[in-house]
Amino acid sequence: MRNLSIIILIIIAISIWETVDKTPPEGLKAMVADSLIQNDTEKGNTSMSDKSFSCEEDWKSKLTPEQYSVLREKGTERAFTGKYTYNKESGIYKCAACGNELFSSETKYDSGSGWPSFWNAYKSESVIERTDNSHFMTRTEIICSKCGSHLGHLFDDGPNPSGMRYCINSIALDFEPKK
Repeated sequence: MRNLSIIILIIIAISIWETVDKTPPEGLKAMVADSLIQNDTEKGNTSMSDKSFSCEEDWKSKLTPEQYSVLREKGTERAFTGKYTYNKESGIYKCAACGNELFSSETKYDSGSGWPSFWNAYKSESVIERTDNSHFMTRTEIICSKCGSHLGHLFDDGPNPSGMRYCINSIALDFEPKK
């Protein structure tokens, strides 16, 4: 019974931490980074292990406060407010933090969700999928394989041929028009 009480307290503490403080302790950041590298290396994906992680102060100086909130603290921009939600130009969408090529306009579609949506990544190694159990739900988080930045989430309600919807924050993207 005592172990169950401890487990419940830990779950409550984690839930409160998720909603109050999105900045994990430095030791936890290192553990997460090591875990990303180890998991991706085991899967044959070496892109995460080939890069060096920037410190959060570097990210704060490089990104706008809004970008930092989404890309580094896993925030979400308000629906229907992003600059690429209705973009119909041909080109490539890149990570706003590092320039990694993430999505092609050829796979972009209007999902009606209020965020840019794609039915496939530009290359399978462009993004990494992670289980996200925050906010009392289980979702699939999409992160940049090059810099580890949060991009959005993946859902299984997209169009053919993949049936997937990569629901991505505009603020996490830069767009390079086709020449």
